[in-house]
Amino acid sequence: MGRANPELVDLIGRLIVDSQRNEIVARPPLIAVVGAQGSGKTTLARAAAEEFGGVQISIDDVYLTRARREAMAEEIHPLFLTRGPPGTHDLRMLSRLIKALGAARADDKVLIPDFDKREDDRRPIRDWRIFFGRPRAILIDAWCLGALPQDEAALAEPINALERERDPDGAWRRAVNEHVAGPYADFVAGFDAVLFLKAPGFDVVPDWRCQQEADLLGVAPARLPAAERARLAGFIQYFERLTRHMLDGGVTADVVVQLDRNRLPGSMGE
Repeated sequence: MGRANPELVDLIGRLIVDSQRNEIVARPPLIAVVGAQGSGKTTLARAAAEEFGGVQISIDDVYLTRARREAMAEEIHPLFLTRGPPGTHDLRMLSRLIKALGAARADDKVLIPDFDKREDDRRPIRDWRIFFGRPRAILIDAWCLGALPQDEAALAEPINALERERDPDGAWRRAVNEHVAGPYADFVAGFDAVLFLKAPGFDVVPDWRCQQEADLLGVAPARLPAAERARLAGFIQYFERLTRHMLDGGVTADVVVQLDRNRLPGSMGE
């Protein structure tokens, strides 16, 4: 993914300072960095955490275990087996982690959960990373934080093959929407600021996601196997509805940064 844009790192620094001025609780500023898959939100959050003495946590670190998602797939809808959409994250775990980091002293150690995407399950505690001391800021990168729920009319018709073939009656997308309106909205309400990296359109997301995967595999994007591209194209459909909604204005954010196709920032608005 390359290096984070210095202007955006500085922007997060200003959000941290502003949050410290306005803070009424005794914890470090809590900032969300939000954007579509492949938008560079994790790279940016990590760079800002390093620059300002903070801690970076991805919402991907707290996916529900495979066993819990298997239970959701049986009890609610089979599509909940696939990680990513609202409902598949352990927000209670993340809230406890934020609380522990906020209460940490200079000589404390806090374990940060880690998720093995290849194994599709949470790593054992012995493999979790450790944050030492008290962070000056807590930066959470997450693709869906700040998303607003859709109304019933918007949920009525499928928008892609996944929804047409595996959610024809809309039960899954309505359940996801309920998570957006309930637990996820309640969770993000406790943040000091939300920064939204706005993609120029959903059409760039498949390319961004393929580039992200190519980087992980250590190959040039053009050499990403066709089978892997096909797998990613199917996976992205789980995120399509809510991503399009957010790009169309269905998101609450303190700062919106418009990105171009190369992820370079343009306008920045509140």
